[in-house]
Amino acid sequence: MKRFLSFRRVIRAVPLLAAPWLPLADGLAQQATTPLFRVVEDFLRAQTQGIPGKVGYHITPPDARTRLAPCDAYEPFQPAGAAPWGKTTVGVRCLGPSSWTLYVQVRISVETSYLVAARPLMAGQVIGENDFIVRNGDLGTLPATVLMDVEQALGRTVRIGIGAGQPLRGDQLIMPWAVRQGQTVKTLSRGTGFSVSNEGRALNNAQEGQVVHVRTPSGQTVSGIAKAGGIVEISH
Repeated sequence: MKRFLSFRRVIRAVPLLAAPWLPLADGLAQQATTPLFRVVEDFLRAQTQGIPGKVGYHITPPDARTRLAPCDAYEPFQPAGAAPWGKTTVGVRCLGPSSWTLYVQVRISVETSYLVAARPLMAGQVIGENDFIVRNGDLGTLPATVLMDVEQALGRTVRIGIGAGQPLRGDQLIMPWAVRQGQTVKTLSRGTGFSVSNEGRALNNAQEGQVVHVRTPSGQTVSGIAKAGGIVEISH
């Protein structure tokens, strides 16, 4: 079922920009309509648009002593390594006529559903539909790799033990093998204007999308990309 995002603005004396070269604490009544504030707000709205759930954000006021030169064009960005939600940072560059960069601290909350272990899960166990339950919470308080989609868990193998009630994380699970070593596979060789299928024996295990080596009946070894159903695609 398609989900719609709900955006909530939390604006409380956010001194992002006042008159040029004046302390940011001045002109609080005009803050919500300043270009810089709108740039940060629009950037947050765009960045969170694809996140499933109810999204809200709070902008932390910068130091009131900060002074900024006049600016006609702004470029918002998120620094490398910044978290997609929870406590994070948004940067704003002035592209002219002045040149400066301001970093704003932001708290993004995302209320949505995620998966937790319904019982203790042992390493090597294949996840079934009775092994997890769905809970609701703020992604900002959860691990970055927490799973939100049932299809991300079903059929995967537990890498390390997971306690009951613990969030399921992508780095705790292993995708099933699309091709197993020794398995008879179907190879599909494709190129411009042709497509040839054959059979062979896989020389290694591979998950979907990984490289697998195949020995053909003629004894030749070829490499391709593992696909579901024991298929290996070979491009030319």
